[in-house]
Amino acid sequence: MNANNQMMQDREIHFAVLAIGAAARRLKTSPRDIYLRLKKYDLIKQLLFDCYDTLHTESIDGVAWSVEEALKAREQ
Repeated sequence: MNANNQMMQDREIHFAVLAIGAAARRLKTSPRDIYLRLKKYDLIKQLLFDCYDTLHTESIDGVAWSVEEALKAREQ
């Protein structure tokens, strides 16, 4: 992996950690709970990594809302 790809992957991981923490605060639960719920539905990849280019331009509150809505849709 070249340095640019590694830097991008690091940014995506950092973003995912921030998004999980913000969603946990929004939903008044632990980051571990959010992580496990996202992992169960493959939303870490499908939402946080694959949509990074769009989501990282939103406010952290907007990202937390997106995570909450994606979880609601999958858990129904």
